Amino acid sequence: QVQLVESGGGSVQAGDSLRLSCVASDQTLNGRVMGWFRQAPGKDRQFVAAISASGNVTNYSDPVKGRFTISRDHAKNTMYLQMNSLKPEDTNVYYCAAARFLPPGSMPIGGSWGQGTRVTVSP
Repeated sequence: QVQLVESGGGSVQAGDSLRLSCVASDQTLNGRVMGWFRQAPGKDRQFVAAISASGNVTNYSDPVKGRFTISRDHAKNTMYLQMNSLKPEDTNVYYCAAARFLPPGSMPIGGSWGQGTRVTVSP
């Protein structure tokens, strides 16, 4: 299957910004919806944001709405998550995914996952 690799995580203070990247191994995922998800220890993986294959339609979970921006660059086979005004509750491992279908606010259907990148936000 197509490989996805996340990067850009790190340890920051509340109010800081980070930009996560998700790079696909080839261009085959350009025709798929993509999204970002996050998971804390002992918690279920949760939806964060999604972007359509064209990049023209985006969707965000309520906790990140207005602070995070999802985008993609087909030429670079890359998806991004710009995270501004980070809060301690944003501390999670962030995963990218590509799928045939991604119901709004839900897990992807027929998706591929990256291995995750850790984001830690201190107060």
